[in-house]
Order: sequence, then C-alpha cells, then structure tokens
Amino acid sequence: MGRKGESITLSISDRDKAQLESLALELGMTWGDRANISKLVEAIARRQLIIAPNHDWTAERIRSLNHARTALLDAGQIQDALAIAQILVSRSEISIPMRIELEQFIQHPSPPWRLEVERYIQRQQPFQLSYQDAAERVWQFTIRCAEVAVHEERHYLDCWCEETEDSRDLPELRHNRCLRFDRIADAAIAPVSGQWHSSLATIRVEMHLFRGLAFAYRSKTSHDEVNEWLTDLPQVRRVVRRVSNTFWFIREVLRYGQDCEVVFPEGVRDRVKQELQGLCRQYGLLEGE
Repeated sequence: MGRKGESITLSISDRDKAQLESLALELGMTWGDRANISKLVEAIARRQLIIAPNHDWTAERIRSLNHARTALLDAGQIQDALAIAQILVSRSEISIPMRIELEQFIQHPSPPWRLEVERYIQRQQPFQLSYQDAAERVWQFTIRCAEVAVHEERHYLDCWCEETEDSRDLPELRHNRCLRFDRIADAAIAPVSGQWHSSLATIRVEMHLFRGLAFAYRSKTSHDEVNEWLTDLPQVRRVVRRVSNTFWFIREVLRYGQDCEVVFPEGVRDRVKQELQGLCRQYGLLEGE
C-alpha cells in the first residue's frame, strides 16, 4: 500500500469549493468521475499549472490592439505585427474566430506576394501583377513605380502603370493607379524589364483656406510645397500641393466645406464643382429642380 500523503485543510466557502471543483473537472483533475481538488492544488504546487493575473481586458482594448496589428501588417512592419498577435493569443478574452485568425497569422505572418512586392520596390525593379477591382474585373498592370500609402485608414499600393485603360483621372495622372492590398491576386506577380520611375506622376494644386481652418491647418503631407499667408487677402492661407490622385484629394478637401477653395488648376477645380453640383442635385438645392 502506498504511503498516504499529508493532508491540509482549506477554509473556503461552498461557492469557492464549487468553483474549484468546476476548474478541476475542466482541467481533468479527477478521481474516477469526480472532481479532485487535491490534484488541482498539487498540480499548482508542481507548476504544472501557472497562476496568472485575472484576464480582464475589455473588448475595446482587444479591438484596438488587433487594429494596430493589421495596420502594422499593411505598413510592412511584420515583426511588430507578430509581437502584438502573440500578446493577443496569450489572452483568454479573445473570441474563438479571432484566435483562429491570429494563430494562422502567426504561422504564416505575411502573404508571399506582399513580401515579393516590397522586394521589387526596394530594388526598384518593374513588375506585373493581377488585380481585381470592385466590379470583380481582373486587370494586369505593369508597374514602374510604387509606394505604400494610407487613404482613409486603409493601406493601398499607389503606383505608376503602363496601362491607362479605364483610368478616370486627369490626363496628366492617367498612369497612376491606387490598388487596395486585399485585391491584389496572390501568386500572380512577376518581374519585367525596363526602367523604374523615380516617382508617381503629379500635378501642382493650389487651394485657399479660410476662417478657422486657415489658422488650424498644418501640412499633413510631404507633398505640400507652399504653406503661407496671402499678403493681399488677410487671414487667407495659400497651400500648394503635389497631387498624384485627384479622387483622394477631392475627398479630403470636401470635408473642409466652405473653409477651403481649390483655385488651380481648372481641371481639378471643375471636378470639385461637379461633386458639389451632384450633392446639391441629390438634395434638390439646384434652381429649377
């Protein structure tokens, strides 16, 4: 007969005892089919189970961290994204779908095409890729300049492409494309011969800022070439910017409302007018409608 172990007495409530029994059952600490609290305590003493602080992270904190992880991933900072993922999977609060997603990410932290695109950009090597647009049409683009950019909290590949079919931008910018990362087809990237361009095509756009915006505005992009007060128009700020995509530029300035006026060139000013006319038409504000 084996030597009987020493006994201890636990002074706990019936509720705490029930919780310990439930935990013992959950962890397989049983005697026959009954929970065995002694086995549970023994496993803790032998460090087979680790005691950790309560896992009480809020859903908002978890969402924020996962959002930071995806932003770092889009920005190409794979190791930082991995570090956040490993912190999250150590938490008991995350949902099962998120845990599966994070574990898959840790096993395969970056799609092969993403690493390949970054290598081409670093080497300034022209390449081709397949891309599916919002209408689910597949395009083949030959890219001779590219950079990662953030537009409205989503990461894109801004690039100069040989193909101009279906381009809706101004003639000077018709070679520029803005491709969403999640629509780039996997395993469809290949190098091509030819020269790499030093930058995207750009145009100079001038806008005037009024009232509170004139005082609050700070250059938000390295493409701002001029940021000054007009001497002949008191309290009016003049900003001249290099723009590579009029769609995103107009989306920005429309948020400023009456505090911003696009002055030059006429092509960009006309596009802003068309947007405003369409908005007024939608709300029945045009005369005769």
